[in-house]
Amino acid sequence: AIPVRSSRLPLLSDAMPAPAHLFPLIRNCEISRICSTVCYCHHKHLCCLSSHFAHGHFRYAPQKKFAALYRPKENFNHFIHARDYASTPQRFYLTPPQVNSILKANEYSFKVPEFDGKNVSSVLGFDSNQLPANAPIEDRRSAATCLQTRGMLLGVFDGHAGCACAQAVSERLFYYIAVSLLPHETLLEIENAVESGRALLPILQWHKHPNDYFSKEASKLYFNSLRTYWQELIDLNSGETTDVKEALINAFKRLDNDISLEAQVGDPNSFLNYLVLRVAFSGATACVAHVDGVDLHIANTGDSRAMLGVQEEDGSWSAVNLSYDHNAQNEHEVERVKMEHPKSEEKSLVKQDRLLGLLMPFRAFGDVKFKWSIELQKRVVESGPDQLNDNEYTKFIPPNYHTPPYLTAEPEVIHHRLRPQDKFLVLATDGLWETMHRQDVARIVGEYLTGVHHQQPIAVGGYKVTLGQMHGLLTERRARISSVFEDQNAATHLIRHAVGNNEFGTVDHERLSKMLSLPEELARMYRDDITIIVVQFNSHVIGACQNDEL
Repeated sequence: AIPVRSSRLPLLSDAMPAPAHLFPLIRNCEISRICSTVCYCHHKHLCCLSSHFAHGHFRYAPQKKFAALYRPKENFNHFIHARDYASTPQRFYLTPPQVNSILKANEYSFKVPEFDGKNVSSVLGFDSNQLPANAPIEDRRSAATCLQTRGMLLGVFDGHAGCACAQAVSERLFYYIAVSLLPHETLLEIENAVESGRALLPILQWHKHPNDYFSKEASKLYFNSLRTYWQELIDLNSGETTDVKEALINAFKRLDNDISLEAQVGDPNSFLNYLVLRVAFSGATACVAHVDGVDLHIANTGDSRAMLGVQEEDGSWSAVNLSYDHNAQNEHEVERVKMEHPKSEEKSLVKQDRLLGLLMPFRAFGDVKFKWSIELQKRVVESGPDQLNDNEYTKFIPPNYHTPPYLTAEPEVIHHRLRPQDKFLVLATDGLWETMHRQDVARIVGEYLTGVHHQQPIAVGGYKVTLGQMHGLLTERRARISSVFEDQNAATHLIRHAVGNNEFGTVDHERLSKMLSLPEELARMYRDDITIIVVQFNSHVIGACQNDEL
C-alpha cells in the first residue's frame, strides 16, 4: 500500500545510536534508518541519481561495505527481480485503476472567483498534489488567499531529518507574511481585538486538502509568537507602505528566529517541549509565491523551484526559471557562504557538495545544529527530554564547526511582471526536478491545460529500434493521446510523467506500476517525495491590467 501521512512527527530515533565513526560517512537517509539515527543529507540517496547522472556515477564514492545500498537507477529492474519479495517468481503489477487511486489520493484543486468582492483576480485557480516516498512524507504544501491585503500565497516545503520543521513552516509562514504586509491601522485593530477579547479579523482563507492538517496542540504557542511579532511591527511603524519583497524576507527570517527561540526557551508542557525541539533540530526548505494582479514574487530558501510556463506565438511552450537552487551547484551561493566565514575555513565549508560535508541545501529553516553555538547546543540537549538527550545525533557536532551560523533561512526574492503569454506557474520540491527537465515540465503542463498535444518526433536516444518496434511506439502514442487527459488535476498529470516516463519520454504503465509498488524500504532509494502546485493565470485579466497601465 502507498504510505500515507501520519499525524506523528518523528524526528529523533529512540533506537540504538550509530557508531561514532560512521558520522563522517553518513550521506544517506537509508544509512540513517539502518544505523537508527538521523543524518543531514536533505534525503538525497546516493543511489537516487537523477537522469543527469548517467552511467551510474555517484556523487560520492561510499565504502565497499555499504556498496549494496548505493545501486544506480539503471539497475532498477534487476534489483526488483533479485530481491525475493514474493514466494513465487510471478510478477504483480498494479492495474490502471489502482495506479490512479494512488496518484490521486492527495490531489486538490481550487478555482478562484474572477471577482472576490475587492479585486479581479489574475489567478484562475490551482491544482496541487503529493506523492510520498518517505513514510511519513516529509514534504508539505500550503495555499491561502490574503483577506486583509491583496494577493494569494502558495508554497511548497521540503523537510529533511523528519517532517516536523516542514509541518511547522507550512502552518506558520503565511501568517508571518500576511502580518508583514498589513498596514499599521489593521495591525492596531487586530491587537486591540486581542486585548479586549473580541473576535479577530480573519487574515487568511486557507485552501487545504484534508490531509494538510494543523497542529492544534501548538496553536497557542504559535499564536503568541506571531502576536509578539506584530506588536514589534506596531512599535516600529515607519508610516511607509510595506514593500512585498521586504515583507517576504522579514517573514522568513522572523519565523526561523522564532523556531530557534522557542526551542531554547522550552515549554512546561512536555509534549510541546519535545515538539519545538523536533522542529528546530529538523529542517525544511521553502519556495513561496505571492501573486497580486500582474505582480508575482517568488521567495525561495533552499532547492525547491519555481518555474513559469510561457506560450510562444507558434503555440509551443518554454520554461522560465523564477528561482535559483541554494546548493553547491550554485557558484554564487558557494561564494556567499565563503564570504561569511574566515579564510582559514574555506576548504572545510563545502565538502562532497554539502555544507560542512553534511547538508545539501545551503539555506533552510530549522537545522539549529548548523546555526547554534556548540555551547548552546550542549545546554539545550542536556536540559531537554530524555528522547533528545539519549540520541547520538543531537549530541553530534558537525566537523570543522568554528564560526556558526553556517546556515540561513533568508530567502532570495525574484519579482516578475506577468504578461498574457505567461500561462502558468509550477512550484515543486526537488523530487520533481530530479526526474524531469523544466522544458519537459512546461510542455507537459501546457499541453494538458490547453488540450493541444504537439507531436514531437519520437527520440530513441541512441537505441537500436527496429521498424516493428517503432510501429509499436507510434501505436502506443496514438492510443495514449485519447486518454492522456484522463487526469482532472495538472499536478497529478505531471507526477504521472515524473514517475512513469520511460527512456522515450512517454508514460510506461509497467514502469509506473513498479515504482508505485515498491516497499517502503525501497521507495526512497529510487525517488524522493514529490509535491507540486500548478497555478493557472487569467490571461485576459493580465492583458487588461497591462492596457490600463499604458
